Amino acid sequence: MSASLLLDQVTMRFGGLVAVSGLDFIVNHGEMVGLIGPNGAGKTTVFNVITGVYKPTSGTVSLGDRVLNGLPAHRITRHGIARTFQNIRLFGSLSVFDNVRCAMIPGLRHGVTSALTRGPAHSREESRLRGEILELLAIFDMSGAADSPAEGLAYGDRRRLEIVRALATRPRLLLLDEPAAGMNPTEKSQLIELIRFIQKKFDIAVLLVEHDMKVVMGVCQRIVVLDYGKKIAEGTPEEIRRNPLVIEAYLGGEVADA
Repeated sequence: MSASLLLDQVTMRFGGLVAVSGLDFIVNHGEMVGLIGPNGAGKTTVFNVITGVYKPTSGTVSLGDRVLNGLPAHRITRHGIARTFQNIRLFGSLSVFDNVRCAMIPGLRHGVTSALTRGPAHSREESRLRGEILELLAIFDMSGAADSPAEGLAYGDRRRLEIVRALATRPRLLLLDEPAAGMNPTEKSQLIELIRFIQKKFDIAVLLVEHDMKVVMGVCQRIVVLDYGKKIAEGTPEEIRRNPLVIEAYLGGEVADA
C-alpha cells in the first residue's frame, strides 16, 4: 500500500514558539487516520503545513513522490489534497450549485477567450461540469437544494456541502478539521456514516482532526496523538484508548495516576 501522505521530521516554529516538533507519520492510500490531542497541541498547525498555509521550518511533507514544501495552497490542491475547516467557509450568498462549481474552476480546460466567445468547446465543458456537479449533489442527497443559497441551509447540511465542495477537487487525500463541531448527537451519528461512505465511494485517504472521541473511535483505523506539538502515541483506537501517555495528556498526571 503506497503512502498518500508522508510527514518526515516536520517542525514549525513561530519565533520562539515551537508549534510542531519533529513530527513523523504516514497516511496510506484508502486509510482513515485520526489526529487528536488537547487544545493547543498543534493539530490545526499540522493541517496548515500540509495544505501550504505555512511552510515548515524544517522537515518534509510529501504526497506520493512529490515534495509539497513551499508550494502555494492552490497547487497543493491540484496535486490531490483538499480540506474542510473548523469554522465553515462557504460562500453564503451563492447557491449550493455555485459553491461546488467554484471548487471545480481551477480544473477547467477552457480559457478566457473560449469563455468570451462561447464556442463549442466552452459549451461542451460547461455541460460536463454541470453534469458532474449535479451527480455529486445527488450522491449526497442535496439535489433539491442546488439552487438554494448556502447560507439558508441547516447547520448539518452546510457541513455536508463543505465536504462535497472539497470532494469536487477530486482529492487523493481529504483533511477534515473538526467536522462534528456544533453538531448534536444525531448529526454526529450521521456524520460517522457519511465519512465511512466517502472513504468507500471515492477510494481516498482521510485525515481527521476531531475532539469528539466517539467520532474518532468510530471511523479511524489508526490514530496519531499530539501533545505540545510532539507525537506522544500512535496506534489503533483500542491501543490509544489504553495508552497511559494519552490518558495523562487529556486528564492530567494526578487524575491518570488515580
